[in-house]
Amino acid sequence: MNKKFDHQALFRFTQSVFEKIGLSRSEAQQAADILITAELRNVSTHGLMRLPEYINLWKTGRITVTPRFKIVRETLSTALVDGGKGLGLVTGPKAMKLAIEKAKNAGSGWVAVRNTYHYGIAGYYAMMALEHDMIGISMTNANPLVAPTFGLKGMLGTNPIAVAVPANKQPPFVADFATAAVARGKLDVWEEQGRQAPEGVLQDKNGNITTDPSALKKGGALLTLGGEVEKGGHKGFCLTAIVDILTAVLSGANFGPTVVPTLGYVKDKTKTQDKGIGHFFGAFRIDAFQSADEFKSYMDEWIETFRNAPSIPGHEKVIIPGDPERTAEEKNRSNGILLSENTYRKIKIIADEFNLPFPQTKP
Repeated sequence: MNKKFDHQALFRFTQSVFEKIGLSRSEAQQAADILITAELRNVSTHGLMRLPEYINLWKTGRITVTPRFKIVRETLSTALVDGGKGLGLVTGPKAMKLAIEKAKNAGSGWVAVRNTYHYGIAGYYAMMALEHDMIGISMTNANPLVAPTFGLKGMLGTNPIAVAVPANKQPPFVADFATAAVARGKLDVWEEQGRQAPEGVLQDKNGNITTDPSALKKGGALLTLGGEVEKGGHKGFCLTAIVDILTAVLSGANFGPTVVPTLGYVKDKTKTQDKGIGHFFGAFRIDAFQSADEFKSYMDEWIETFRNAPSIPGHEKVIIPGDPERTAEEKNRSNGILLSENTYRKIKIIADEFNLPFPQTKP
């Protein structure tokens, strides 16, 4: 049975965990904010269920809790950053802030990051640009779980892309999506719930389409966005490849199948140097093109046009990217965050290990 918790209590607990492993207070708060934001926005696949993964990286010495954030190469509008083997939850916000500062001076800012690890939800970073009247972009590569078109084995990450665009009276446009058919965490949720995966999402170790949500643990692979070629899977491969190139090849991080896995059931067969995964952040000023007020009013018109578009009979109204997450956040702030039994059990183990009190459930 799922358990409900106050989001502020979960935030304080998560901050305490990060402080226990050695993050500074401010960095622990930042890391906790990213995970709790994911929970509030119903992106639980990138929320607290990832906390045990981060703790394991710390225990095995894969991450450094006091990383050196080093700018390796820089121009007025660009930078290459070495994350010093820090958590993406620590390195990512610093890199996005750097992109925003460069955009203030040059009109746009672009920052590639290597030698870092999982950074939570991509949308968090893209949305950081909104308060500056900028459009934000964020992407990352990840564990090699996704098969290229016609490929037998997982060689790419789920490689998400996020773009956030401000508006005036309307809420911002926030697109945040994996370039695989689904995010890896969705499989964990389906497996826990005893549900089958939709057809066209996974293939087994022999390349046959399967609905077994545990297929990755048996040598299978995720399919790219669209699935099979007949349904546009080759276009999904293009998107996944673009993210891998911009985040990893451009930065010098491990790309595709050379990514050293952070999952126990994915074996590292390449034995390559661990240069971490890569992130890519972008921000550009709207007033470099037209006044911010003019653009945001026009963006309102765009959003309203699609929000009021006729919908198929029997279906909900057309939704704008970011609407479901924003609605969930408003609801979960008031009613509390639901944690699955599996996530609760794993987080409770961490609480006991660090001798931290776990928040009480909400009625």
